[in-house]
Amino acid sequence: MKLPTILEKILGWIVTLIVPVVLTLLAVRLVLNPWYVEFEYRTPNFPADEYGFTREDRLKYSKIDIEYLLNNADISFLGDLHFPEGQQAPAISCQFMEDCTKLYNERELGHMVDVKNVVQGALKVLYSGAAILGLLGLWAWLGKWGRSYLQGLRSGGRLTVVLLGGIILFVLLAFGVIFVFFHEIFFASGTWTFYYSDTLIRLFPERFWRDTFLMVGGLAGVMGVALGWGLLSKNLKIKEIESEGTGDKG
Repeated sequence: MKLPTILEKILGWIVTLIVPVVLTLLAVRLVLNPWYVEFEYRTPNFPADEYGFTREDRLKYSKIDIEYLLNNADISFLGDLHFPEGQQAPAISCQFMEDCTKLYNERELGHMVDVKNVVQGALKVLYSGAAILGLLGLWAWLGKWGRSYLQGLRSGGRLTVVLLGGIILFVLLAFGVIFVFFHEIFFASGTWTFYYSDTLIRLFPERFWRDTFLMVGGLAGVMGVALGWGLLSKNLKIKEIESEGTGDKG
């Protein structure tokens, strides 16, 4: 039984709106992997740590941070980490620590708990969004509205490109503004600012986050192009799916 035209349009718009969310969060998940820090720390002119972390140190500790964000461990996973023997936090950071041999101070650990909550929540949204798209796709095939579904995917891909294109432009022109805005949305005021001598800043300076925003935007944009214009160039495939859904035999 074919769906009413208005319902097909509504479902198509739902697909369109879900796609940018899924593609953006999928790009975030792709970046939350060891390959990204391996790539990022090797980009030309990436700022060195003036307090002494080598590239190998940064790779070691940043990968542990990524693992913490994705696993089910509590904050002791990071809280039990110490600097190598004979090293400790720089003097500016050390004055606020009871044990200066620990890699992270209490403010940093509190922020990492907040970051983990945001990341875990974002991943739930990603998996839920992908599941909804999958179920809608199944319904589209069974309910004979495959063309509207594919048009929704195509429009969603194009919407992703437009939205992410604007964000990328904003990042290039005024990264500081969008960086502060992002943190004000997801984190309580005063919980996400640190000294340059704190480990989190030594591992992840502002350049790291600027490049990360661009990488996420770029990956999501590429996927958006693939959906928005890849499907557009396959009208024959869309017609075939529509024919299968309506039971036409040619």
